Amino acid sequence: MSVLGIDQITYGADDLPTCRQFFEDWGLALKSEGADELVFECLNGCKVVVAALDKSNLPPAMEEGPTLREVVWGVESDADLDRYAAAISKDPAFFDATVDGARRIGCIDPNGLAVRLQVSRKHAVEVDCGAMNTWNAKLRVNQPAPIYERATPIEVGHVVFFVSDVVSTSAFYADRFDFVSSDSYPNRGAFMRCAAEGGHHDLFLLQIPSGKRGLNHVAFTVRDIHEVFGGGLHFSRRGWETQLGPGRHPVSSAYFWYFKNPAGGLIEYYADEDQLTADWQPREFEPGPTVFAEWAVDGGLDGNTRRQKNAEGPKGAFLTEKK
Repeated sequence: MSVLGIDQITYGADDLPTCRQFFEDWGLALKSEGADELVFECLNGCKVVVAALDKSNLPPAMEEGPTLREVVWGVESDADLDRYAAAISKDPAFFDATVDGARRIGCIDPNGLAVRLQVSRKHAVEVDCGAMNTWNAKLRVNQPAPIYERATPIEVGHVVFFVSDVVSTSAFYADRFDFVSSDSYPNRGAFMRCAAEGGHHDLFLLQIPSGKRGLNHVAFTVRDIHEVFGGGLHFSRRGWETQLGPGRHPVSSAYFWYFKNPAGGLIEYYADEDQLTADWQPREFEPGPTVFAEWAVDGGLDGNTRRQKNAEGPKGAFLTEKK
């Protein structure tokens, strides 16, 4: 009896035609299109909704401009909904209603985000992934590693927010929905997963000195490191701007590539994150550039030349920490 993961997210945006092209290039399937709303799906049925800023039933925003307005988490059964409804019944803007033909409950979290739960509509998918040959285990024999022309994301894997109070916001998710701490920046950042057993984090909350509230990024899970590269190169060829990447996170071990998102914040392809169980002991880190990225390409890779965009001469091929 735990939250299973993210079932749906909803953005509020001010340029739906650009967002339509953006998310199709990202690799999502457009399922429906209206004057004030676009609905996309990942491979496993996880939905991404992009609604016009003035759409009447859009939840309130944490910040000005395009941003994420709602996260819908999936659970296994109606019994789970009953249990979580009791836990949040006294929280701001609690509701329990039928939405899109199914029961959905929700409230507003301490950071101002609309949080919802429903019986999960995602479905299992079988996908081929690139096996990795290591010194100890040769899992790929007589078979080349895959090369992807573009990405087709499996699901929304995690969301990351700037919060005004990381202690109270992380306590909300732990107390109401049984989220578990994976790692932390003490009093600055909380990496949390939905259940004791699962990927490194489904939610990351980051408190910065300004006290800013809002969206940092939404991360989409892809098959393997090769799809991170293939998807990023395709997205670069389509003209979208890299924020940072490709690179690798030392905290979660995941490979990443971040792009700027017209629907708000950043968007990430990622793969190969750590898998944890109840035996995992949360660690504490002091935030900094080398904690965020073991290595990262500044400015991304050109989708046509396959070379670093910001490279200048032979030295551009090497990454050094900026002093």
